[in-house]
Amino acid sequence: MSVEISGAEITVRCLQEEGVNCIFGYPGGAVLFLYDELFKQDKVRHILVRHEQAAVHAADGYARSSDKVGVALVTSGPGLTNAVTGIATAYMDSIPLVIISGQVPTEAIGLDAFQEVDTVGITRPCVKHNFLVKDVTELAETIKKAFFIASTGRPGPVLVDIPKDITQHKTKFAYPSKVAMRSYNPVVKGHVRQIKRAADLMLSAKRPVIYAGGGVILSDASAQLTKLTQLLNYPCTNTLMGLGGYPATDRQSLGLLGMHGTYEANMAMQYCDVLIAIGARFDDRVIGNPKHFSNENRKIIHIDIDPSSISKRVKVDIPIVGDVQDVLSELIKVLQTNDEKLDQAALKDWWKQIDLWRARDCLKYDRESKIIKPQMVIEQLYNITKGNAFVTSDVGQHQMWAAQFYKFDKPRRWINSGGLGTMGFGLPAAMGVQLANPKGKVACITGEASIQMCIQELSTCKQYNLPLKIINLNNRYMGMVRQWQEFFHGNRYAESYMNALPDFVKLTESYGHVGMKIERPEDVEGALKEAFKLKDQLVFMDFITDQTENVFPMVPGGKGLSEMILV
Repeated sequence: MSVEISGAEITVRCLQEEGVNCIFGYPGGAVLFLYDELFKQDKVRHILVRHEQAAVHAADGYARSSDKVGVALVTSGPGLTNAVTGIATAYMDSIPLVIISGQVPTEAIGLDAFQEVDTVGITRPCVKHNFLVKDVTELAETIKKAFFIASTGRPGPVLVDIPKDITQHKTKFAYPSKVAMRSYNPVVKGHVRQIKRAADLMLSAKRPVIYAGGGVILSDASAQLTKLTQLLNYPCTNTLMGLGGYPATDRQSLGLLGMHGTYEANMAMQYCDVLIAIGARFDDRVIGNPKHFSNENRKIIHIDIDPSSISKRVKVDIPIVGDVQDVLSELIKVLQTNDEKLDQAALKDWWKQIDLWRARDCLKYDRESKIIKPQMVIEQLYNITKGNAFVTSDVGQHQMWAAQFYKFDKPRRWINSGGLGTMGFGLPAAMGVQLANPKGKVACITGEASIQMCIQELSTCKQYNLPLKIINLNNRYMGMVRQWQEFFHGNRYAESYMNALPDFVKLTESYGHVGMKIERPEDVEGALKEAFKLKDQLVFMDFITDQTENVFPMVPGGKGLSEMILV
C-alpha cells in the first residue's frame, strides 16, 4: 500500500520525474515546505539567486542553451511580482519555462492576506498558460501538464501557483507518464499539399530569400535549414533570435536583418520575388513599416508552428502550419527530386546583385581610432574564442554590435532578450548558460546601464563558482537611448548620461572576483586573452569605449527596409 506524501514532496518528486537537475529560486514564507523538501534530496540542485527576476532569467538562459525546460521557484506576493519581468521576457521569445510560485493558504485567497497577489491574473497576459492548484490530488497531473504545455507547440512559460496549505496536505503520489488535453493539440506535421505548393513556388523563384527566425533554433532545425539553403544555393538571412540557425561565416549568409541588419540582407528582403519565412513572425524591428514592405510584389511562404503568427502582420501566400524541423525535412525531400527545375541563370544574376550590395561594407568602422571602438572588442572576443563561446547580452547598442560582429555558426550560442528587450537579462542568463554547459566558455556582453540592473548576481556567481567573462562596453551613456536622442530629438540627451557610475573593478573585487579596466585599443586583445586564461574565475572587463559611436546600419522607426541610415 503506497504511503501518502505532502504536496511539497510531490512537487519535488515531479521535478525529479521530469529529469530536472537544476532550478533557480529564492525562498519565502509561502514556499518553505517546498524548500524543506529540496533540502532533503540531492537530485535537483537549487541555485540561490539574489533577486527573483534573476531566477527566471537564469532559468531562461539555461533553457535557451540546453534545449531543456528551465525551472524557477519563487514565493508569493513580491516574489512573484519580481519574477514577472523574467516571465514576460521568456514569453516574448517563446522559451519553455515552468515557474512554480507559492501562494497564501487557500482559505486566505482574496482576503488581501500578507504577501498575497492575484498571481493568475497578473501573469495571464505573459504566460502560455497558468494554473492555481486547489486540491493536492491534482498537483502531480498539473505539473505534468505544465511541462508538456511549456515544451510543445510554440514553447513558452507556464506558471503553477501552489497555495501553502496544498504543500502541506497529503495524498498518494503517482506521476502520469503522459497527459492529454482536448483543448491543446498542437499541429506538428505540415500539410502535404501546402509543402508541394511551396516547393513549386521556390523552384520558380528568380530572386529568392530565406528569412529564418528563432523558431529554427527552438525546433532544433538548424541542420535542416542549412541543408535546404545549400541545396538551393539561396541567400539566407537571420533575425536577432535566429542567429546561429544558419552558419554566419558561410557565403550564403547575409547576416542579421532588420533595424540594425546588414545592407545586403535588408535590400534582398525588400526586393526578392519569393520570400521563405521560417520560424519568424515579421516583427516590427525586422521589416520596418509593413506598408513600405508590402509595396514590393513578392510571394511569401510562411512556415510556423503557431497558426496565429501567420498573416498576423504581413499577408502570406502559402501558409504551412507545423513544426519547423518536420516541415523542412519534408520540403527537402520534395525539392531534392526537382532541383533541376531551378532557374540557375536568374539565381546567378541575383547573387551578382547581392554581392554589389554586400560590397557597400555596411559594418565598416574606424579601425585606427585612438579610443576603443566597441565593434573591435566584439571582433577580438570572436577571434580569441574562435567563435565557440556562449554569448549572452543585455539590451542596447552593445547587443546590436554583438549580433553584427560575433559570427555565430552554431545554434543556442547566442542568448539575448529579443522581443521584450530586457535590460538586466545578460548576467543572470549567463549564469543559467554556465550551469547548463559547465565546460563551455560563457561571455556576457553588457553596458554600464544594463549591468547595474541585476549586478547583485555577482554574489550568486561567487557562491557557485561560475567563471563568467563579462565584457562591459562602457560609454557612460544609455547608448541606444543616446543614439535615438541624437538622431530624432535634436541632441537633447535627456537623462541618458550616466554620471555617477561605480568603479566596476572595485565593485567586482568586493564580490570576490577579478576586475579589469581597459582604456586603450592596444590593450583589448591582451585583456581578453588574460581573462580567458583565468578559467576558474569570473572576470569583469570594463572597456572604456567611444561615447559617440553609433550602431549602423539603422532603419528609423516608421521607415522601410530600403531607407537605411548607413553612416
